[in-house]
Amino acid sequence: MSRLKRPDHAVATDFPIGLHHCDMLGVAWHGRYFEWLEMARMELFKSRNLDIPEIRASGNRMYVVDAQCRYMAPLSYGDVARVNAWFVTVAPLIKVAYDIHNPATGRWCARAITVLATTDIDGNLLLTTPDALLARLPVR
Repeated sequence: MSRLKRPDHAVATDFPIGLHHCDMLGVAWHGRYFEWLEMARMELFKSRNLDIPEIRASGNRMYVVDAQCRYMAPLSYGDVARVNAWFVTVAPLIKVAYDIHNPATGRWCARAITVLATTDIDGNLLLTTPDALLARLPVR
C-alpha cells in the first residue's frame, strides 16, 4: 500500500493501547478510534493556536457534522497507535484527514475524515468558516 502524502502542517500523536481500550479478545474496540481522532484533532488545532479558549474568544464554536473511518488492521493490547492529522479543506467547512498506523509493525490500521461546521457562540450555524479562524488555518 502506498504511503499517504501529508502536508507540512500535519501532526502525529502516539497512543499506547491499554487493556481498557480492548475487548475481551485483547483487540482495540473500534469506538476508541474516534477518541484518538478527537485527541489528534485537538493537537492539530493547538498547533495552529486554535485551542478551545482561542476558538471561544473568537466568538465561535465547532461541531463535528460528519465522521468516517475505514478500519484496515487491528490494534491490540500493548500496541501503539500513531495518529497523523491534517487539514484537507478549511472553508466552507473544516475537513480533517487522519491515518492511524502501528509504528512497530508498519501496518496501516485505519484512515478517517471528520468534517466540522462553525457556529457563533449561541450555536447559530455559519455558512463558512469565519475570517478570524481562517487567518490561523493553512490555505489549501
